[in-house]
Amino acid sequence: MVKENPFHKNYDSTVDVDLIVKILKGDKDSLDKLIKRNQGYIFNVALKMFNSIEDAEDTTQEVLVKIITNLAKYDSSKSQFRTWVYRMTVNHFLDCKKKKYEKAITNFSDFFGAIAAVPEIDLNDEYEKKKNALVEESKVSCMAGMLMCLDREQRLTYIVGEVFEIDHTLAGEIFQITPANFRQRLSRARKDLYQWMNDRCGLVNSNNTCRCYKKTQGFIANGWVNPDTMKWHSDYKLKIYELSHEKIDDLVYAWEDVYANLYRAHPYKNYEEATLLMDRILANKTIRDNLKLN
Repeated sequence: MVKENPFHKNYDSTVDVDLIVKILKGDKDSLDKLIKRNQGYIFNVALKMFNSIEDAEDTTQEVLVKIITNLAKYDSSKSQFRTWVYRMTVNHFLDCKKKKYEKAITNFSDFFGAIAAVPEIDLNDEYEKKKNALVEESKVSCMAGMLMCLDREQRLTYIVGEVFEIDHTLAGEIFQITPANFRQRLSRARKDLYQWMNDRCGLVNSNNTCRCYKKTQGFIANGWVNPDTMKWHSDYKLKIYELSHEKIDDLVYAWEDVYANLYRAHPYKNYEEATLLMDRILANKTIRDNLKLN
């Protein structure tokens, strides 16, 4: 079953409001439901944003704790709950301490230079049984690295705007700019990313010689892909495009779809820490007392 997409224009926010009313009366089951409605999206945006499961788990937990501890301050007369939640998420992701991959990958020129330097060799026979999975893992890993070449604002704009196809009115509310300004930001992010992909990546331009299957063995040798513990192609049931029921914005032209659809075909990962996090939250006496949870 496809999860209800909080970025979609037809998302039903009344469910959130009803849950909050129950939470503030002490219903811990409603708190669990509210968190589950949002944690997967927060985690997957974080994973795209920081390119690390560990960093994505940490930042997701930090955001969820912020949401829970400030829940009593939420005012439904001022904004929808999803606007409040993802404005908090966006601000946290933009302001948090720089993560390891942001330090390692600084610009498109160096990134694509490093990819070009990877030798093109066939996969070893030991990997034959999972050859296709490893090539897919290499593809997604490389494309995730490309995103890290964008600055934080561009990267986050692209992730929610292009990959998760956010409604642009909602995006304006979350980023606290006009929808037109959000579209301009998204257009600039697309231009920077797609120009480099078009000049280097064989996925979008057959004139480019770089091919995922030729680089996979080298990615494994460099430690960029782990055959035993795949970062992307494990613990998932859906692809990102399965979360969207229709095109949000008609400004995405056909040539851009080639690029965007490659990212939307990436796995939507499960958030394994969710249950443990809720246990820790519910064990926190201060949080329980503030929300009067029973």
